[in-house]
Amino acid sequence: MSSPFPDQISAASGQLSPLFIRPRKSWESVRVMPTQPKPSAPNDRSFSFSSGPSSRPRQPVITHLSSRPPIVYPALLSRVAEAFRSRILLGERTKDGLTYTECFDGREAVDKIAYIIKTTDRNLALLLGRALDSQKFFHDVTYDHRLRDSHHELYQFRGTLTNTFTGEQANPRNSTHDSTSRPISEVQSELDALDEEEAQEEEQPTQAEEDVLPCGVFTLLTDCYSPTCTRDRLCYSIACPRRLEQQARLNLKPKPGLQRSISTESLGDLKEPGTLWIHSVPQEVVDSVNDTEKKRQEAINECIYTERDFVRDLEYLRDVWIKPLQTSNIIPEARRQDFLSQVFWNVLDVLSVNSRLCELLSKRQKSAHIVPHIADIYLEVVPHFSPFVMYGAHQLYGKYEFEREKSSNQAFAKFVDEAERLPESRKLELNAYLTKPTTRLARYPLLLEVVLKYTPENHIDKTEIPKVVKMIRDLLAKVNIETGKSENRFNLAQLDQQLVFRQGEAVDLRLREEGRELIYKGQLKKRGGSGSDSAELQVYLFDHALLMVKHKHTNKTDQLKVYRKPIPLELLTVTGVAHHEDASSGSRGANSNKKSLMNRNSASEKGKGMGTSISSNGVVVPTQSQNKSSYSMTLNQLGRRGYSIVLWAPTSQSRQKWLDKIQARQAQIREQNTVFEMVSLNEGFFVGPYKVNCAVPYDNGNRLIFGNDVGVYVGMASDPKRAPLQVIQVENVTQVEVIEEQGILLVLADKVVMTFWLDALDPNDAAGAAKRARKVSSNASFFKVGECLGRKLVCVVKSGSVSSTIKTLEPSDHLVQHNLRTTSKPAFRKIIPANNDALKVYKSKLCIGCQKGFEIVNLETLDVLGLLDPADHSLDFIARREAVKPIAIYRIEAEFLLCYEEFAFYVTKSGWRARYDWIIQWEGNPTAFALHYPFVLAFDPSFIEVRHVDTGLVATVHFGAAVSSSGGATAGAATTKQAQPAADTRRGM
Repeated sequence: MSSPFPDQISAASGQLSPLFIRPRKSWESVRVMPTQPKPSAPNDRSFSFSSGPSSRPRQPVITHLSSRPPIVYPALLSRVAEAFRSRILLGERTKDGLTYTECFDGREAVDKIAYIIKTTDRNLALLLGRALDSQKFFHDVTYDHRLRDSHHELYQFRGTLTNTFTGEQANPRNSTHDSTSRPISEVQSELDALDEEEAQEEEQPTQAEEDVLPCGVFTLLTDCYSPTCTRDRLCYSIACPRRLEQQARLNLKPKPGLQRSISTESLGDLKEPGTLWIHSVPQEVVDSVNDTEKKRQEAINECIYTERDFVRDLEYLRDVWIKPLQTSNIIPEARRQDFLSQVFWNVLDVLSVNSRLCELLSKRQKSAHIVPHIADIYLEVVPHFSPFVMYGAHQLYGKYEFEREKSSNQAFAKFVDEAERLPESRKLELNAYLTKPTTRLARYPLLLEVVLKYTPENHIDKTEIPKVVKMIRDLLAKVNIETGKSENRFNLAQLDQQLVFRQGEAVDLRLREEGRELIYKGQLKKRGGSGSDSAELQVYLFDHALLMVKHKHTNKTDQLKVYRKPIPLELLTVTGVAHHEDASSGSRGANSNKKSLMNRNSASEKGKGMGTSISSNGVVVPTQSQNKSSYSMTLNQLGRRGYSIVLWAPTSQSRQKWLDKIQARQAQIREQNTVFEMVSLNEGFFVGPYKVNCAVPYDNGNRLIFGNDVGVYVGMASDPKRAPLQVIQVENVTQVEVIEEQGILLVLADKVVMTFWLDALDPNDAAGAAKRARKVSSNASFFKVGECLGRKLVCVVKSGSVSSTIKTLEPSDHLVQHNLRTTSKPAFRKIIPANNDALKVYKSKLCIGCQKGFEIVNLETLDVLGLLDPADHSLDFIARREAVKPIAIYRIEAEFLLCYEEFAFYVTKSGWRARYDWIIQWEGNPTAFALHYPFVLAFDPSFIEVRHVDTGLVATVHFGAAVSSSGGATAGAATTKQAQPAADTRRGM
């Protein structure tokens, strides 16, 4: 590209820095150049005793662009902005005691821009960054200054809060990042591998993203337009961007010429001139104090004049914004007051408190040339600083209301534009003033600590100022807590509003519930064989579930379409190994889940399978041998609605971050929601052919009776390492029960119900015990023991292909008889439909679960009635699903909890639906249930689902392999572990 005036500047080619020989420079390009800080002098008010190290740009140095091509064309701001936003790491940072989310520091920004344009010149990267900054692509969190190459300065992207979870906040690497300064070359080498992968996966930005990208040409980095210009030939143009590189290749020495000097003070960094303490008092007063006292007075003066500035800023909000909006029709009257209240909240209360503080400080300063002390004033006023906490907690909502009104009300948008152009605004937007109360509160400790630094040891402020600082820091901690809660509630409400579920798959995630929290979010890729099967997913990890969505921008609105059903964290297992395909059906998901659970028991086998090490909580971490080019992880949901999906993270660090976050949250859930403590009943004995089929405690829980395929064993509950002793040698034991009042043991083996006297059991004569057994029933499927009509009954169920028979027996002190006592009804033998799966003994009735549902048998009249009243149409969903299997029924106060294989609900004793809006949809495929009030336990082969009987919510989930109920009447236990109640807590979906 040639210069418009080649003859006039031809002599200047040799000595110009590569920063300053670019063509077509204009005032607009010079306006965003980095600057050299001018020396701060004590007579300049811009000199601040409380400021940190200088963060202005360094002197430009003559460096060269990297030989590697830039990632994007560096002269187009939109291209650079898009690349910058997709690569910068966002996270939670702290500045002056305040916590800011979704931000990055200035050093990181310069690093990333230099990496994008492949330069080692930080000043050039800073120039380009300020060009983006000038179009409000991002802003300082305090709105005080432009981009600075410093890790002390924090910046956030500018985005509309109406699309909180889209655009720049949908960054795949929104995580905390170490902001330590490093050389550009080191940053480049670290990011090159990542960029090669990202270049293949680059996607077009959404319309919402394009709307906020800066537009323009950065003339310093434009290419030469001459078609004959190459790297190996000297271009004819003196202003060719490649000229220095061409001269270096041809070993040509730059010719001496003119040197250009530019202003080294950034317009954005200029501060209003003011008067320092040494200029506000007579010279003899200045001469009468030592240097330390001068610095102390300057620090006190800074406290006072910055307080006046802050009060003037709040008065600007009152006079230029609040009052005009109150008295005009810019905002419709019906919502005017609510709008002003939401946007400005209690800023006038803050003004009232700080006006008082400013007045007291000004009076103290006017009372004497040398201010003796100021801590007493702060001790008087700071206890009234509670409006700062209230304001900080509501600030995000105010910004949202402001942005929403501005986008929908043209009259208000015009008013905003005019107000921000007034001289009083100092070219700052309203958001800059709305953040001042919170940033001012964070400024107080810094100002006062400088005063403390130069205060003599025996001075009263030496002991009082630390008290003030502690009070303010406590307020800052409250602001951070309340702001975090407020931001979390706001973001979750926004997300809940944008979610769109598939037809028939809507799930209430309860995102607006108090205490709900977003733990982590980021982008993961779903890859497939076809383009329609591949997707860029935004994944949200909440405190109770994992959500996957796809962002869609249609009709100028943003939607988050739910990609797959949310996964409760209690049912989630994550592996860092890719499976070949997704399992979309529940059965396939269950199969893969069983494999994952089985792998947990063989984690010590190294070098097998996919090369993974598996932690005890189900999160599988990849080993070094895994393919590093695919950072995949497989999400598995257990249960009937289970599925598996493979997602790819952009880096191994990102994947590990997900694994760590999920693992930490699941561990926290288990710790917080401990309902039952898992206790091992026996270790290492019941393996192989000795696998336990059933178990029952007796002797007040001190002893345990186990049944397996080779016999009956007795063990001590207090000593799990002690091997149980075989007391009965019999095959295929499937059920045992103890009637301690009569000292009888009932055993179901090979479909034969037998009885034994507990006192006669001898470990030394197990074979003889089987011979002494009394057989009371054959062809039995199972039996139940309970009290009915004031007597202990044993109900034996015989299942046939067409019907089932229930036979009741009553134990006596000497044997189990086939007759009831003479004062009662004769022996009861009832034929019911086949597939009898549930039986419950109550005081005067039996409740039977069969194909027709639950039926009630009156033992006095032998009448059989259906439990559910057909007149109740709210129960029609049961009638329409004849195949649904009833399993258990429990009486809870005046209602009955009916547990089917898919769901559970309450009915009254009349058979009508109770709690019409209450139903449990089981996550698993339970084969048995147990009640331990206030919890009901559902036994799935892979896990035990524990729910609260009042709310129906999942309290906790206990994982295992081949889980089954031991057959207890109420408090069930797994075959190798016993559940013991610990606390009444509930959480989860």
